[in-house]
Amino acid sequence: MNFKVEVDREDDGRWIAEVAELPGVLVYGASAQEAQAKAQALALRVLADRLENGEAPPFESVSFAAA
Repeated sequence: MNFKVEVDREDDGRWIAEVAELPGVLVYGASAQEAQAKAQALALRVLADRLENGEAPPFESVSFAAA
């Protein structure tokens, strides 16, 4: 599974990162790198939850790319 992490800077200086393929995976960080790391961590938690509940098919790997 491949996911894109979209990172952008808000007007107030905070960084926001989103994995659009996974609804609800939207986080803020003090830097672009922090926001991206938080988004990846949350995406992995969402995928784990889906697997535990039988909502996602098994997969062999997960990768992230900056958008």
